[in-house]
Amino acid sequence: MTAYIVRRMLQMPVVILMVTFALFIIMHLLPGDPIYAMIGESEASLDPEVIAELRAELGLDDPVLVQYLDWASDLVRGDLGRSFRDRSVVTGAITDRMPVTLQLGLLSLMVAICVGVPAGTIAAVKRNSPVDAFVTLFAMFGVAVPNFWFSMMLIWVFVVELRWLPASGFVGVWSDPLEAARHMALPVTALGLTLSGSIMRYTRSSVLEVLNQDYVRTARAKGLSQRTVIIRHALRNSLLPVATIIGLQLGSLLAGSIIIESMFALPGIGRLAIQSINGRDYPMLQGVVLLFTVTVLLVNLVTDISYAILDPRIRYS
Repeated sequence: MTAYIVRRMLQMPVVILMVTFALFIIMHLLPGDPIYAMIGESEASLDPEVIAELRAELGLDDPVLVQYLDWASDLVRGDLGRSFRDRSVVTGAITDRMPVTLQLGLLSLMVAICVGVPAGTIAAVKRNSPVDAFVTLFAMFGVAVPNFWFSMMLIWVFVVELRWLPASGFVGVWSDPLEAARHMALPVTALGLTLSGSIMRYTRSSVLEVLNQDYVRTARAKGLSQRTVIIRHALRNSLLPVATIIGLQLGSLLAGSIIIESMFALPGIGRLAIQSINGRDYPMLQGVVLLFTVTVLLVNLVTDISYAILDPRIRYS
């Protein structure tokens, strides 16, 4: 296992370089000029000498490959550069917004797991019952409904009609836990429930497959209670596919955070990514994508390691 982890860690820098280089090329192919996006004036009203000086200062006159190599060399030294838009340090801007995205992501994932795994298990145990039909319908709703539409419906019901919850803003959990819960209720619900649909489907299918195994029938024949059979024998042995889908859901979680943070005006990393794209802020967007890439790679590694924990028969050579 140690050799496997070391091997995976050594592969990560190569993947990071490939992803960041591909994004760097794509960003430079997009229409628009970061200089005009930064200054916010029309091309006719700008002094060409000022534009030339800004380009030279930001290194935009260099070939794309040279710009990327400069960025990569700074990355090795732990420097992600400065924002084109407000000249703020990229590392500092991401660090300041990290708690918002972490809070949203962790709470949404908890909601998705706490709703998806029990609901999928109950649907499998009560197969072909009205409960199973309801869970299946709810799962399809979570898979099919876009985050932005569900968010708008939640805002319409709980903000416009009932006036129970705020529509936007963020409050730190340590400063005021009650207000923090009120502000995060709708974003977490919108993201968590849509993610729970896939977890429900995979949990139901996996538990149904395990319930037909000989060791489950043997456990029932030994006189064990239904609760013990389901939790200790069926659910535990059906968690491998569920762990896989939870790990894969991280991509949807990160993409969903971009939409949800924009819908509810949360000052997180997802909203920062949207602002960076609109402003052609190459350094800031590179820093955000670097963080997302490292996060996905680490979660995939943890998911693979969890296989060996959930099933001792699995060994990595």
